[in-house]
Amino acid sequence: MIPVLAVLAAAVLFGTTGTAQALGPDGSTPLSVGVARLVIGGTALAVIGLGIGRGQRMRQAAPPRLTRRAFALMAITGVCLAAYQPLFFLGTARSGVAVGTVIALGSAPVLAGLLEWALTRRLPSRAWMAATALATIGVALLVVNGGGSDGADPLGIMGSLGAGASFAVFANAQRRLMDAGWDPFTVAGAMGGGSAICGACAAPFTDLGWLAAPDGLTLSLWLGLATIAVAYTLFTWGLQRLTAATAATLTLAEPLTAGVLGVLVLGETLTDTAIVGLVVLAAGLVLLAAFSRAPRDPEPYAVEA
Repeated sequence: MIPVLAVLAAAVLFGTTGTAQALGPDGSTPLSVGVARLVIGGTALAVIGLGIGRGQRMRQAAPPRLTRRAFALMAITGVCLAAYQPLFFLGTARSGVAVGTVIALGSAPVLAGLLEWALTRRLPSRAWMAATALATIGVALLVVNGGGSDGADPLGIMGSLGAGASFAVFANAQRRLMDAGWDPFTVAGAMGGGSAICGACAAPFTDLGWLAAPDGLTLSLWLGLATIAVAYTLFTWGLQRLTAATAATLTLAEPLTAGVLGVLVLGETLTDTAIVGLVVLAAGLVLLAAFSRAPRDPEPYAVEA
């Protein structure tokens, strides 16, 4: 149950991203906020993850070797985390925040489950299927509520689906690394370091002048430290005892959190359809939490709480 709570806590932190950005200073753009988030959060995650991971590896009887495959998987996690940012923001810019967000997050568990099946030939559990079905219905209700008369933009849909695919790929890549004996903190640290490098490469092409404002610095620190450094450490730790499909479905608590914060903090209103969607989405998460269990494969290492 603790891994489930860890992933849920990470999802709640993820869910604060939209509200924090909405309260940010004038002049901040989705791309510049994403770059600042990656550089600050990715660097902090690398320091925390690789630092703790070093101690984990020293306690292992046979620590894993950094093979070409392992290095490639670590690089994939960093690139996918960085790619998620512009794809996600493209989806929200073209289709709206509500539609773009739920398409990205709603597609992630489905794509993660399909990718995991393709890699392992192991079908997700019935509990995952039932929980994902409920969560998908809730997401669909939210899309109907937020789509407006014109519906979602095709390019925006592609961007959101790309973001969901990015999430699914790095979740499965992390799972493969941990199956090979890598501790979750090293995996998280490598992902953070790779994403920070990608963010630093994009920084010269974005306007970061808003960081000079006090609320701009506060925004960047929260988004970087809380929604990346802490959140992804919790997510990766929880992933070691859950399948990638289960973890991805649990992160659907992110739009649930975002919806609640939108009402309480930003003063947004929800239609009856949106409320029903949030309730159904929450029911899927409860079902998944109640029936979640560790993967059938034996653990290659132990992690101290």
